[in-house]
Amino acid sequence: MPEDPDATAAAESLERVDAPLAAVVEKERAETAIESLRAEGVYDDSRRVQEVSGVVRDHGERVDDAAERGRTGSETASTAGETADDDVPERIALPITDPPTDTRVLEVVRQLEPEFRSRDLEDLLAERGWSDADLEAAPGSWAVIGSVVLVTIPTECPDETDVAEALLELHGEADSVLADEGIANEGTAGTYREPRTRLLAGETDTETVHTEHGTRYGLDPSRVMFSPGNQAERVRMGEVVSADRRSADESNGSPDEHVFDMFAGIGYFTLPMARSGARVTATELNPTAFRYLLENAVLNDVDDRVDAYMADCRDVASEIEADRVVMGYYGRAADDAEADDGNGARADEAHEFLPDALEALVPGGVVHYHEATPESRLWERPLERLEGAAEDAGRELEVLDTRRVKSHSAGVAHVVVDARFGDEA
Repeated sequence: MPEDPDATAAAESLERVDAPLAAVVEKERAETAIESLRAEGVYDDSRRVQEVSGVVRDHGERVDDAAERGRTGSETASTAGETADDDVPERIALPITDPPTDTRVLEVVRQLEPEFRSRDLEDLLAERGWSDADLEAAPGSWAVIGSVVLVTIPTECPDETDVAEALLELHGEADSVLADEGIANEGTAGTYREPRTRLLAGETDTETVHTEHGTRYGLDPSRVMFSPGNQAERVRMGEVVSADRRSADESNGSPDEHVFDMFAGIGYFTLPMARSGARVTATELNPTAFRYLLENAVLNDVDDRVDAYMADCRDVASEIEADRVVMGYYGRAADDAEADDGNGARADEAHEFLPDALEALVPGGVVHYHEATPESRLWERPLERLEGAAEDAGRELEVLDTRRVKSHSAGVAHVVVDARFGDEA
């Protein structure tokens, strides 16, 4: 009996409707996009990342077929002597639960043949005898930094050793598991933003190299801070430099942008910006982080573009003429009872560095101002502080962008504002 075409079409349509979603991105942006999708809460960890094959748009067109037609069209145009881009970027499909609203993707499609992960942390803990009630107290997320897993252990967790050993099994590339207990808040350790960690399992040597969108960060997560949640912002800093270089080339201007990274750390923002062609003056107080900063500049072959100083950024600001200033810091240890909130939290004082940032910034330059802002004062407080700094310096202010980097703590967001400061108002 011949197949009913209408029934076949209906079945295929139903298959597409039930198929899980995926976000198509350029392969080189995969790591950044995944972090951004996680921050939005729409990344699906139950499925694997796949090549763009076997995915379909809701109207039935296969994405890989469409790309092939695009390539054919480009080749035809080139043969005819017209300018065309033959290089179609390699793309992949990232599993998602809902369409993203903040993450830049090429398109959202349906995965007809999704690949599900075989086991997760809960499966491994269940094999170790954990009950359903125990599993409720298992960590819900963690970070893999090079060969080190960094995990926050809930206070009600039944057995942190089980968790650590399961994580090593889950991530075969990892050698060590560290318990993440936050950042030091008092004295010199607080000023240096030293991490508080404990070794839970694996090798005692936790020095590693973490690669992120082509940038290599040498570090020891037990000695210096590294926030995986800032990955998208680190990559963005490299992208804004690249965009400015392209604009300068098109206008026959100078492509050598000078950046002042006031709180460089191990090179979080310095490295991607230098790799994109900027000349970076980087200052850092923490001697351990400063050593990694120097080593990482060599590791990424940008040591000729990075001038690093182990100094307070305020001591060198007056000697710099920067096109761009990065203020990737939002507080240090409170030195007095009035500044301390009583819970050992760092004082919120990022804005106190704004006068020094503007002293280093040339007219028309851009400041990337980071702040930990209560949700109730988003975006009012950071904009008020930028406006106040502009007024005090007698300069015009233009807000270019406001971005939420990640959740800082309960009710507090880590945000960044891009602001251009012109000539005297």
